[in-house]
Amino acid sequence: MANFKNVKSSVIFLFQAALILGFLGMFNYYSQIFDKEKTDDKIEQGDKPEQLVSQAIEKVETEETGLKSSGGEDAVVESSIEAENSVSRKEPSEVYNVAFLIMDGVYNTELTAPFDVFHHTKFRKHIKAMKVFTIANTMETVQTFEGIKLLPDFNYLQGTYPRIDILVIPSAEHHLDSDLEDEAMLEFVRQTADSASYVMSHCDGSFVLAKAGLLDTRESTTFPGDLDAYSKMFPQLKVNREALFVHDGKFITSAGGAKSFEASLYLAQYLYGKKIADELAKGMVIDWDLNQIPHKYVKH
Repeated sequence: MANFKNVKSSVIFLFQAALILGFLGMFNYYSQIFDKEKTDDKIEQGDKPEQLVSQAIEKVETEETGLKSSGGEDAVVESSIEAENSVSRKEPSEVYNVAFLIMDGVYNTELTAPFDVFHHTKFRKHIKAMKVFTIANTMETVQTFEGIKLLPDFNYLQGTYPRIDILVIPSAEHHLDSDLEDEAMLEFVRQTADSASYVMSHCDGSFVLAKAGLLDTRESTTFPGDLDAYSKMFPQLKVNREALFVHDGKFITSAGGAKSFEASLYLAQYLYGKKIADELAKGMVIDWDLNQIPHKYVKH
């Protein structure tokens, strides 16, 4: 009987121990679940990498949607283009700015010959090339003597134009009469000549320089058929009747016509050397040999 009681007590004890252990196990199990949920909550409230990526993508998509709906995307593209253009519009420091003074009645050859020669310097390497443009007293259409219509790049009466390193004055129909009464034009020529490195005239363009008082101490020439009128109108000038172009100081005056090409090639050779001038002439299929051309360089 005593043994039975002892066995019963042992069974009860084991049963109670099992209950206690089971209870502890369940407590531990639910504690782990509770802790995990708290941890997940903290992670969700924190900076999960994938959540950050998702948020970034969402932000970009939102901004793109806003740009598209407001036209902002195009605005961004246009701003980039404007920025690029603003850089390209910056005036290069290593170029000669060459201005061609044009007006109604300007002659084609005296304009296009030097324009062509000087423009092609941009295709030569390792030189200070020329950037050519036209300038007039208007932004309206200018018609050449032969009928070509031109739109000037700049209006000198507005006072906003690039610095001018080389001024070219092609001949025009009224360079012996009414154009010489245009005081605004003459003053522009005077002021530009004062700061320019070179001033070039072709054919009767020399009449403009002479009227502006810029050739009084220089030797010069003009269109062969107008040499007498030139000497009569400006008796103070030293007129060269043999040379097809004369270089005196910063001034180069030429007979004009087809010789406008040669006077322009001369300036190219003077600035860049014979090799560059030969290349320019070859590109325009011009037989070029300075030694074969009557010209004069006046030494001072």
